[in-house]
Amino acid sequence: MTKIQAWLALSRLPFHTVGVLPFILGTVLAYRTQGMLNFQVLMLGTIGVILIMLSTYYGGEYWDYVEDTLSARNKPSKFAGGSRVLQKGILPRRAALSASIASLSLALVIGIVLQFVYRTGAWTLPFGVVGMFAGFFYSARPIRWVRTGLGELLIALCYGWLPLAVSYYLQAGNIASLVHWMSIPVGLTIFNVILLNEYPDYDADRVAGKRNVLVRLGTKRGAYIYSIAGIGGLLFFFLSLYQGVPSRALWLYLPVAAVSMVLTIMVLKGRWQDRDTLEKLCGANILVNLGTTASYILAFV
Repeated sequence: MTKIQAWLALSRLPFHTVGVLPFILGTVLAYRTQGMLNFQVLMLGTIGVILIMLSTYYGGEYWDYVEDTLSARNKPSKFAGGSRVLQKGILPRRAALSASIASLSLALVIGIVLQFVYRTGAWTLPFGVVGMFAGFFYSARPIRWVRTGLGELLIALCYGWLPLAVSYYLQAGNIASLVHWMSIPVGLTIFNVILLNEYPDYDADRVAGKRNVLVRLGTKRGAYIYSIAGIGGLLFFFLSLYQGVPSRALWLYLPVAAVSMVLTIMVLKGRWQDRDTLEKLCGANILVNLGTTASYILAFV
């Protein structure tokens, strides 16, 4: 039972929602605008997305072992520093890497089945490979996107545009222009999730030489970047209403927009310096991302 709980912690199941919801959004959009819905393709595609995220999370636990060990010496955070399962010795470190490779391999099999059995289109595998390459090498050497300053942008792409566009493509065989408009606020909000989640690990990442965006810019400049992305997410959501998103989305989104604005103000005021407040900010920040995607889904449903 202890090992089962350890694998569940290592898998970070609650964080799969930020990838699954955009995938569902693309499917809902394809159904509402094109009348296309293949339930088997939806299920296989969702499993593929989950497997890629598992590969990313498992790989992060293995490759970020030093940073997470340093971070564990501070007050633990639910949103940063990994699961600490490997640091506690409950599972061998190598198990995380093996699970990452296994998950990636299964995701590739699903991509092959979708393209050649369900004939979802020539771009199915290329799109999948982009997600797998970006996810696996987010932490993995020798590329290790997280240390290049591009990791956060790749997260915005792979948790914003990519799942939305791929799910629409798998159902409809093309990508509507509305997909691009809706993916921008989703991508900007997940960018902010990653950026704010780097604050609890800032000291550990800096000591370990993890050159992510926050380490490169510093916490104060990071707050300005956060505010720009937050305001950008609000702006592009409103702009998407003029591109074909049902107007009812606005009423669904208004509470989310209010939370986003409060978070932006608090981050600019430096409230992230208090560890307990930062924990609450990180939690509310994820809700902004999920709420943005959910507002689109419910508006079309």
